[in-house]
Amino acid sequence: MTDSRIRGAVSLAVSLRAPSRIPCRVRLGQVASVLVAFVLPVRLPAVAGLFGLFALVALAAMVAFAAPVAAQPPAVDHDKDYVLTPVSTARGEGVPAGTTRMVVHNSSGGGVFPGTIRRVWVHLPAESILKTVGAEGLAVIVFQDGHAYVDEQGQFRAPVVIDNLVHAGTIPPVAAIFVDPGHSGRTLPGEKPGWQPAPNNRSVEYDTLSPTYAEFLEEVILSIAASDERLKAAGVRLTADPTRRAICGISSGGICAFTVAFERPDLFANVISHVGSFTDIRGGDHYPALVRKTKGAAKPIRVALQAGENDLDNQHGNWWLGNLQMQKALAFAGYDHLFIGGVGAHNGKHGGMVLPEMLAWIWRDWRGAARPEPAR
Repeated sequence: MTDSRIRGAVSLAVSLRAPSRIPCRVRLGQVASVLVAFVLPVRLPAVAGLFGLFALVALAAMVAFAAPVAAQPPAVDHDKDYVLTPVSTARGEGVPAGTTRMVVHNSSGGGVFPGTIRRVWVHLPAESILKTVGAEGLAVIVFQDGHAYVDEQGQFRAPVVIDNLVHAGTIPPVAAIFVDPGHSGRTLPGEKPGWQPAPNNRSVEYDTLSPTYAEFLEEVILSIAASDERLKAAGVRLTADPTRRAICGISSGGICAFTVAFERPDLFANVISHVGSFTDIRGGDHYPALVRKTKGAAKPIRVALQAGENDLDNQHGNWWLGNLQMQKALAFAGYDHLFIGGVGAHNGKHGGMVLPEMLAWIWRDWRGAARPEPAR
């Protein structure tokens, strides 16, 4: 076969790569065209021609079918409209900054979740605000996956939000406790807080439907915060009033927050859940039915849920539908609740934007207005 015909065959075959969406039967026709145009007119020696024919057929087929993958449309950013407001991005003029301290708690001595280690941050109001706290004590809010909420450059920026809202009188002066999940071992899973690597005891602590995590908060975490030297210096104690305590979390931390209040309303009477995992990870999909069964004897808790239509949809369930089921169950059973639905995905962007609103809602009557009783 002449060099010019070989070059022509290769050139035509390469040209077949361009249209990446051509049906298979059309491509076969194009391969046949290569052969008819460049192979059949050639007189090939008996042996060499046979091998040449096979080689050219293979070359034409491989090149024709090795089309590049069609360009995928750009991913849709479902959260593009969820932007933090000024109350979250910086402390306002004249707002005194609280102080945050981190400790590492090791449960090597036994107790709840023995053999685990975790980071805990405690954010307290500025000294000038601590001095205004009366005999009722300092309000408390506990955040699960604490590193995600305590980061002042993250999606939630809770210390900044809390300082601004306390200064404005929107929420009571509050001790914010940020608790990371436990990690089974003698050392922390990584040098820096975060998800990489993830603490290995998270699902056990957060997704299990039991009072165990509430016991851990009562016996360990609240004690850590209560013993803070800053509180002792100011002569301030933490409140024991569950209506002045709140618990918050995202994803599995969200269902964990609900579990704590549902199991122990005597400890925490306010819940904030961001894209909560009310799905079948460890039986969380049962919650809507369990809540409905409390109709006529609703527990004295207040629940704020945030969820997004483009949340996870996997073997454990659909997060958006799980949260809708929870909202309907809370309404049916007569709970004081707030539902903020959106179009977001499984992250803290929408939740971060509405965190100030959710904090203001759960503590809307903190100045002494009578808290409504659950529906009976």
